[in-house]
Amino acid sequence: MSDNYRSREERRRAMNDNKPEGKSQGKPKKKKKGGLFRKIVAAVLLIGIIGLIAGVGTFFAMISDAPKVDDSVLKNSFSSKVYANDGKTVVKEIGAQKRTYVQYDEIPQVVKNAFIATEDVRFYKHHGVDFYRIGGALMANFKNGFGAEGGSTITQQVVKNSFLSPKKTVKRKVQEMWLAYQLERKYSKQQILEMYLNKIYFASGEVYGIERAAEKFYGVKSVKDLTLDEAAMLAGLPKAPTTYNPVTNPENATKRRNTVLNLMAKNGFITQAEADKAKQVDVQAHLAKQTESTSKYDVFIDQVIEEVKKKTDADPFSAGLEIYTTLDTNAQDYVDDVMNNKVVNFPNDKFQAGLVVVDNETGGIQAIGGGRNRVSGGLNFATNMRRQPGSTIKPILDYGPAIENLKWSTGQPLKDEEYHYSNGTPIRNFGRNYKGWVSAREALGRSLNIPALKAFQATGADKAKEFATGLGLKLDEEDGEAYSESYSIGGFRTGVTPLQMAGAYSAFANEGMYNAPHTVTKVKFPDGTEIDLTPKPKRAMQDYTAFMMTDMMKSVVNESYGTARAVRTPGLEIAGKTGTSNFSADEKKRYNIPDAGEKDVWFNGFTPNYTISVWTGYETAKDGYILSANETGMAKNIFKHVITHISEGKPKGSFKQPDSVVERSVEKPTGKDLKRPSGSTPSSLITKEYFVRGTAPTKVSQTFVKKEKEEKKEDKKEDKKEKKDNKDVKPKITASYSGGAISVNWSASNAASDTTFTVTMSSPNGSEQLASGAGAGGKTISNPAPGATYSFTVTTNTGESASSSVKVPGSSDQATEDDSTKPEDDGTTDDNQNEDNSNTDQNNGSDQGDDSSTQPDDNQNNNNGSNNGGNNSGNTDNNNNNNNDSGNANDGNSGNNSNNGGTTTPPADNGGSDSGSQTPPTTPATPSTPSTPATPQQEPTTEN
Repeated sequence: MSDNYRSREERRRAMNDNKPEGKSQGKPKKKKKGGLFRKIVAAVLLIGIIGLIAGVGTFFAMISDAPKVDDSVLKNSFSSKVYANDGKTVVKEIGAQKRTYVQYDEIPQVVKNAFIATEDVRFYKHHGVDFYRIGGALMANFKNGFGAEGGSTITQQVVKNSFLSPKKTVKRKVQEMWLAYQLERKYSKQQILEMYLNKIYFASGEVYGIERAAEKFYGVKSVKDLTLDEAAMLAGLPKAPTTYNPVTNPENATKRRNTVLNLMAKNGFITQAEADKAKQVDVQAHLAKQTESTSKYDVFIDQVIEEVKKKTDADPFSAGLEIYTTLDTNAQDYVDDVMNNKVVNFPNDKFQAGLVVVDNETGGIQAIGGGRNRVSGGLNFATNMRRQPGSTIKPILDYGPAIENLKWSTGQPLKDEEYHYSNGTPIRNFGRNYKGWVSAREALGRSLNIPALKAFQATGADKAKEFATGLGLKLDEEDGEAYSESYSIGGFRTGVTPLQMAGAYSAFANEGMYNAPHTVTKVKFPDGTEIDLTPKPKRAMQDYTAFMMTDMMKSVVNESYGTARAVRTPGLEIAGKTGTSNFSADEKKRYNIPDAGEKDVWFNGFTPNYTISVWTGYETAKDGYILSANETGMAKNIFKHVITHISEGKPKGSFKQPDSVVERSVEKPTGKDLKRPSGSTPSSLITKEYFVRGTAPTKVSQTFVKKEKEEKKEDKKEDKKEKKDNKDVKPKITASYSGGAISVNWSASNAASDTTFTVTMSSPNGSEQLASGAGAGGKTISNPAPGATYSFTVTTNTGESASSSVKVPGSSDQATEDDSTKPEDDGTTDDNQNEDNSNTDQNNGSDQGDDSSTQPDDNQNNNNGSNNGGNNSGNTDNNNNNNNDSGNANDGNSGNNSNNGGTTTPPADNGGSDSGSQTPPTTPATPSTPSTPATPQQEPTTEN
């Protein structure tokens, strides 16, 4: 064989040596096929082996410190301690005291099937971990977002609630899977399901385990008595005990129960017909009456339990936790007193209220008023009850977004007028009237609906939604409907809770920073693990939006037009907003509710330190409606009492104006643009408003400047007209001598009712004023000096004048007894002159000094003068019309004249009398009683 081999080898070499050299060099040596692929596969295998080794090493490293499966922990529970906000006071210890353990054989198959179909349909097929379900959950989360579906089995849930902290880490998940596998090796499926059904949490009030839940919700003595629809309802609760509680949230509970029934039918546990029949049962039809009263702080602790379960997945009733909360025991005790009718007087037992007190800076809930006459597990009107917010939504959906996005000022002009939604549906104010142009501040203060809608429309639904979402209000997602314009005045399908509104309003007080309202700050686990649960603050709005909205809401409280004047509290700076909602037409008809009856009344208010949201009303329409003043004012009354109490002894603080805001004086709105006031703007129409820096108006209003110019122009026209009218006024005066006396009369053509006359006389004795006043008139000068010339001038208040003069005949003159002259201005005789004046002068020596002056009725001129002691009596007419004035007496002095009623009589000459003739006096004549023109008749005036 070896020789042959050598021969063959030699033969091959010889053959190769005999090949042409060029040919041999031209063809390279061929490589073996598959060499590169084998190397790649080998490399991958090597990496895989290394990865497997590393993974196994990592896996064992992760599970090395995993807790051991402890029977006592699986079947027993450890109570948790709840601390107040001081971190020291234990307000309650919650845990195992309210449980009834039930054996696997005592649990009916319908209950087992309901939970398996809902929580872990492959429970009997896997070994603690269901990789098929994990794969499905990963795909669901990839399609619908993280958290859309969980992959934990019932076994894993037992492990998680019994041994592990709730930290969502890879290590915890690995340990959970390992311990689930160990649990399956140690216990049967029946034992694991029994543990699960006895440990699970169902509702507030420490409803813990399936037996306790059956008793609590349906009043049955044993879980064996549960029907299909009841079992399905209880199986649906653990996912979200508060959300799906059939007592407080029947609508959500119905949907959840029907989902469980569908899953049972889908997986063959019941037929579709059985599922459909069970769906027809009202979810509240078989519920037991809730009679167990709440104990101290239960309302607050219910919220604590819900938060712990939601944020940690731990069971506070069995995990042995130390829970640190935001509870202010002083505030909570006072709120409890309010709810128990110790502070305010509620109208009746069915009238309800819910309130939440929040610390503005942290978002920590200080106190919760869950309702009146509450039972354990009953409806919490502060955290679970959702109602339409009415006008309290306006700062959040209307004016807040407008300031944030459009940089509106607090004085933004808005016209309150007849208006309608975009679809043509009319919108009205509560008072069914319109205010015309108003500022955004006044529109909010008066709670006008039309300006609110206009603000919503100006910003748009998308921006309104964005603003509300930043304040923790996901309205469309919760209501299942898109934002509509009716949202602008609180027209939601479902509504909001006081808890949500308190959180949203606190951001306005906190310079635009939103802290989600919360009751738990941290949780400590038995293994020493500590989790901080305090929400991180986030900016919900700019600081200028927060400040300007706050100032607008201060006007709701402080201004005379504000709707919340009743909450004013000395020493506290308060801002807030009122809100009401109405019943539907169907509810009014069904329950005989008057048009003025209101369904909900809110007040959301805040100081620099605290925010309180208060709702008042009735649980259902059949329970009642709000109508009386006591009922409508109850929300504000509660707020005022609570805010006053919790603020006692604490710094009050104030709302600080940021640098991004400026204050400017502007004219009150009369149009779409704001303008600075001019010097002509009335002070009553000037107001101060806040503006985002750089947006304040610079134009000065010309409204009142124009008005002033127009008024001046009008005044000039009036002046010209008056001067023209005055030129048309032509005064006239006449003077005549007759019977030893001068008669002077004056008047004016075209005289107005306010035309006045001043009459002066020039005589040898000098100048003097005879008369001054309105209307035409006359005077009589008795005993003028013989041979003297008397001149008379009449001047009107318009500056026009006329003159007349008369010469008295001397002793040597042959003048006739009637010697008169015509007026000097026009030489005409006054048409109103009475040439036949008849004077009756009687000097009767009266001691009273009274003057009576009248015009005689006849044409006889009788002068009977008698001087008795120097006392003068004037004229007395036959009509007995007396004008009494205090006279002047010149006792025993014949050289002095008494001037009464315009009549002057010269002193007697040796006691002689003068009848029918004139004797020249030795002293100058003085004015005598006026001779009033016959038409029109004029009351005589008195000159002193």
